[in-house]
Amino acid sequence: MHKDYGRFCWYELMTPDVSAAERFYASVIGWTTKDSGMPGMNYTLAYAGESQVAGLMDIPAEAKGMPPLWIGYIFSDDLEKTLKDIAANGGQVHRQPQDIPGVGRFAVAADPHGAVFSLFSTKDEGPEQPGMMTPGHIGWNELMAGDLDSDWDFYAKTFGWTKDRAVDMSEGGMGIYQTFAVRGGNAIGGMMTKPADLPAPPFWGYYFVVEGLDAAIKRVTDGGGRILMDPMEVPGGAWIVNCLDPQGAHFSLVAATR
Repeated sequence: MHKDYGRFCWYELMTPDVSAAERFYASVIGWTTKDSGMPGMNYTLAYAGESQVAGLMDIPAEAKGMPPLWIGYIFSDDLEKTLKDIAANGGQVHRQPQDIPGVGRFAVAADPHGAVFSLFSTKDEGPEQPGMMTPGHIGWNELMAGDLDSDWDFYAKTFGWTKDRAVDMSEGGMGIYQTFAVRGGNAIGGMMTKPADLPAPPFWGYYFVVEGLDAAIKRVTDGGGRILMDPMEVPGGAWIVNCLDPQGAHFSLVAATR
C-alpha cells in the first residue's frame, strides 16, 4: 500500500462564478491564483505561497442546477481496486476513472449515506502533505455523516483510517464526534452523525487555516459571504467558524487565535 493511500490530497470548488470565487478566497484566505492552462476548461489553481492547494472550476454542464460545493480528493494508488472496495463496502461510484492529461487520474464516489468525495491517483509521488495548521492550507476534514457507526466502518475498511480521540457532545444533543487518522498517524479530521435539524444531506466539509479568526470573518462578510455560527473554541485551543461564500458554497475557517 502506498504511504499516502487514504490521505486527502486535493480540494476543488465547483461554482457558477469562478472569477468571483477567485477574488473572494484570495481575500479571505490569502491565496494567489492562476489559470491551469487546461485546454477547453476554465480551471483555476489556487496557491498558498508556492504550494498548490486547490482548484476552482465551473459547475459542469451535465451537473447544471447542482449547488456550488467544495469536494475533497482522497489519494489512491489503484483507483480500480479502491472503487471495487467502495462498492463492496456499501458505497456508490458516481464516475469511473478518467485521465487528467499530464497530471493523473480521478474518480468520484460516495459513502453509504451519500456524502460525496473524489479519488486521485498519480504515478508520481503523492502530493506533499503540509502541517495541518499551515496557513492557507486545509487544516481539517469533517464529515456530517448519515450514521456515524456505519459510515465509520465504511471509511475504515476502504481507506484504513484509524480512530483517534472521541469527543462526547451528548450534553448538547450532538452525540459522539470521532476524530480519525490515516493508519495511526496524526488526526486529519473528524466525523459525527449529522444533526437532525441540519437541512442538508450528509456531506464533507473542509476547514481552511487562517491567521486570526476575527479578521478573517470580517473579510468573509466584506466580500459578500455569510457566517453561519458564532466563533467556537475547540479542543486543542483552535477557533472555528462555518461560512457560505457569495455563491453559496459551504466552507469553514480555523485559526490558532481569535
